[in-house]
Amino acid sequence: MSIRMTKHAAAAIALTLGLTLAGCAGQPNANRSLDSVKQPVVERSNFTLDLNSGSGGLSIPEQRRLNEWFAAMDVSYGDRISVDDPLASPATRQAVAAIAARYGLLLSDGAPVTQGLVDPGRTRIVITRAKASVPGCPDWDKHSSYNYNNATASGFGCAVNGNLAAMVANPEDLIHGQTGSSETLVMTANKAIESYRKQAPTGEAGIKAQSSSSGSN
Repeated sequence: MSIRMTKHAAAAIALTLGLTLAGCAGQPNANRSLDSVKQPVVERSNFTLDLNSGSGGLSIPEQRRLNEWFAAMDVSYGDRISVDDPLASPATRQAVAAIAARYGLLLSDGAPVTQGLVDPGRTRIVITRAKASVPGCPDWDKHSSYNYNNATASGFGCAVNGNLAAMVANPEDLIHGQTGSSETLVMTANKAIESYRKQAPTGEAGIKAQSSSSGSN
């Protein structure tokens, strides 16, 4: 009888150890670095509008259509405006550029590939809009507090990267930042330094004389 009890006890201990080791190896998150695996992902969407055009550019009614479409799409900073014109008419491009300038936007060089062909006599205006998000956030997959791998939480990075993706004005900046020239940066810095140097000292005009005899007790 005692031998049977010993065998059952040994089997129970072995089963407990096996479940414990399996639980340690099967933790949902094993990221032991401080680099978050929850990174922003940028998705692009193209919106198109076909207009009647010719060698002389866009007619007034077509320009009004384009302006109303821009207003309905609420174009703003971060959107890319491009023109797909089989005739490559400079007048058409100039008309579109003038309307896009009302919204503070410039035309992009070239146009993305869109569905269908653009027939001669038609011009396709493309709005490319990017959206940033962090897939898998929030992540509360790991509910327990134990951590035998010394790893970060399953939702580590969701707060910072989620806010960054929501607040960035141009999601394209998350892929490649804005480029600039060192000359522009130097000129901008020199303006502030020159303004500081030319500022007159506060005591140059003298101290304003003021009598302390006036007034009542």
